Amino acid sequence: MDTVEIKRTTKETEVLIKINIYGTGKSLISSGIPFFDHMLTLFSRHGFFDMELKAVGDVEVDFHHTVEDIGIVLGEAFKKSLGDLKSIRRFGFFKLPMDEALAEVVCDISGRPTLIYNVSLPHGKVGDFDIELIESFFKGFVDHCGITLHINLIYGKNTHHCIEAIFKAFAKSLSMAIEKEPRYDIPSTKGVL
Repeated sequence: MDTVEIKRTTKETEVLIKINIYGTGKSLISSGIPFFDHMLTLFSRHGFFDMELKAVGDVEVDFHHTVEDIGIVLGEAFKKSLGDLKSIRRFGFFKLPMDEALAEVVCDISGRPTLIYNVSLPHGKVGDFDIELIESFFKGFVDHCGITLHINLIYGKNTHHCIEAIFKAFAKSLSMAIEKEPRYDIPSTKGVL
């Protein structure tokens, strides 16, 4: 599969992503937000997505615009990579432990953007990263990729572990959903997604 490149430039951010969704998990990530870089790196690794990401944003204001726009661009990149959605499994699910935390992510590459974010974490930060931005990232991704995504944090105490479990489970479920299934033409009884 070819590498897809998407660029988004606004007055607040500039985001460039190059991705091969059928890769080996190599990444080069630079968003100016170290904790988020860590999450995107492990997303790439555990999903086997080869990804280069360079983002420059108004992080002196806060991280919101950069995180949300990365979600938007990554969603667009996956949508473009998937093309006509022929011969994919469509559905993916994964339950993943990270020490004391357990997360479950289920996705449907359906063309119908829906995010169910059932995550109860205290408001606050991991380092200097606002925890509430995780939902903003996933909302941007879902809306621009056109998938249904259910994220459930079943339990956990350490916030870093909880978020890491979510990102790893997201990677594994998405990787499962995009796997090639040659018995399908379009994975829908409607004949179209």
